[in-house]
Amino acid sequence: MTLQGAGILITGGSLGIGRAIAKACVEAGAGVLICARDRGALDRAKWELEQTASTGQVIRARAADVSRPDDVTALMDFAVSELPNFSGLVNCAAITGPTGLLEEADVQQWISTIQVNLIGTMLMCRAVIPHFRKQVFGRIINFSGGGATSPRPRFSAYAVAKTAVVRLTETLAQELNETNICVNAIAPGAVNTRMLDDVLNAGPESAGTTAYEEALKQRDRGGVPPEKAAGLCLKLLSRESDGLSGKLFSAVWDSWDALLTHRKTVMESDLYTLRRIVPKDRGLSWS
Repeated sequence: MTLQGAGILITGGSLGIGRAIAKACVEAGAGVLICARDRGALDRAKWELEQTASTGQVIRARAADVSRPDDVTALMDFAVSELPNFSGLVNCAAITGPTGLLEEADVQQWISTIQVNLIGTMLMCRAVIPHFRKQVFGRIINFSGGGATSPRPRFSAYAVAKTAVVRLTETLAQELNETNICVNAIAPGAVNTRMLDDVLNAGPESAGTTAYEEALKQRDRGGVPPEKAAGLCLKLLSRESDGLSGKLFSAVWDSWDALLTHRKTVMESDLYTLRRIVPKDRGLSWS
């Protein structure tokens, strides 16, 4: 896989999975622009990326809050002006949000989680699509995660936002069906990031005994390497993935090579999508 000469914008690119994706993109030959809210973390990440970049390879960083329309507009203008061949957007910025039962959750924190995880993703997609349409090519990768394919009690805001991101991905893929712009979602698996720390800090009383114990096990075992998600991200950003769009792929459980080998079957079916299950899907016939 190569992204030689491509320009990739990565939100949440200063830490965790976003940082691993940025590093993988640089190693694959791309110029990158990372954004996050923490200027200090951004500067440190940018410096590290510059150490692995080749001469002439563009590395940029810009502080931005993706939940703010004005920040997104300024960020997109910066990306278009600074990134040669700007052709890829990775929406990795996210927060855990409030933990605990819904009736006990802080309402403003709940809304803020939706603003960052869902509205931020929407704003970034909305801002980049006109640019990708103009150049008749683009790749958008949205990050889903825990709660999108099964309930996640005591993390309702996070789960709701990540589920909505998948349906947003599916919807955008259909809206862009006649273009060469592909939109997909990634579930990165249980990676040890700042979000794991949020669960551990919340404790079993707030996060729930089951989630807390799973977090302890994840911490002790080391979690899924963020490079897993970065590898899948590279594949979906590259021309190898031409024709794949509107799907949710797991960085841990799905066979990436099979996705490409069987892309026609994948695209003509409801594989890797969120769908309602009815009795006949389980061999049942009810009058």
